[in-house]
Amino acid sequence: MNIILLIRLVLSTALILAVAAPFTFLVPKPFIAKDAVVEANTAQVKKVKKAKKVKISEKPLHQVNLPDFAAINDIPTKKRQFFAFIRPAIENKNNQLAKDRTKLEQWHEQLSLGLGLTTQEEASLQKLVANYRINEEASRLQQIDELLVRVDIIPTALVLVQAANESAWGSSRFARVGLNFFGIWCYNRGCGMVPGGRDTGAKHEVAAFDSVDAAVSGYFNNINKHNAYHVFRTIRSELRAQDKPLDAKVLAAGLLPYSERGEEYISDITDMLRHNKHYLTETSI
Repeated sequence: MNIILLIRLVLSTALILAVAAPFTFLVPKPFIAKDAVVEANTAQVKKVKKAKKVKISEKPLHQVNLPDFAAINDIPTKKRQFFAFIRPAIENKNNQLAKDRTKLEQWHEQLSLGLGLTTQEEASLQKLVANYRINEEASRLQQIDELLVRVDIIPTALVLVQAANESAWGSSRFARVGLNFFGIWCYNRGCGMVPGGRDTGAKHEVAAFDSVDAAVSGYFNNINKHNAYHVFRTIRSELRAQDKPLDAKVLAAGLLPYSERGEEYISDITDMLRHNKHYLTETSI
């Protein structure tokens, strides 16, 4: 093909594209040699392969045979199995708290009647005083009054839905690796797992536990001891004073500090209590 024919061909092609473009709303593409297309595609494939990340599986920090909740596709089955898995530890903790509370009420009655405590009872009381960080200089009656605000159960239904919410029904990284179903933080280096999105300069970790019982105890200790949940304990104490049941939805209002999401978090928890009522009916406490 001579140069004149080549020029005519290029002009004819340009004219056709110029006429067609306004009606098809297409912008004519520049001519690219076939070899260049092959090279570009090859380079793009290499780039994609290079950018692909290899998923690293973390080794669990516990020896518990944790069910693979993420692999359960049937939602009702997942919920039943998750609640059945964690419920015993919650009820065991509540039973322990109920027994300690009964002792405190008995000791309060003894002291109110002018009767003293036995050496064993005194030792048990002081152990609770130290454990719950009660003022050691206060009178015995004052110590017991304060302990009765802190040493109390948390409705199993409320604990269950918080565990489900915080751990994505047992499938989160923190639940799988560290048995942390409640998003509990710790502040000593190496105490748990470093959050992926931790702010620069932050030193907190997500606590790791070696058993489900320990994880549940960590949650109860947080709610019953930490100053942030003073309102929760006050609501619970008022319900006790009025001889009313410890309603999970009412108590949920005291969990405002639990999440940065605040009221939205409380709304989620109360919605979960309502929507999962069918799965929570087996709760014994």
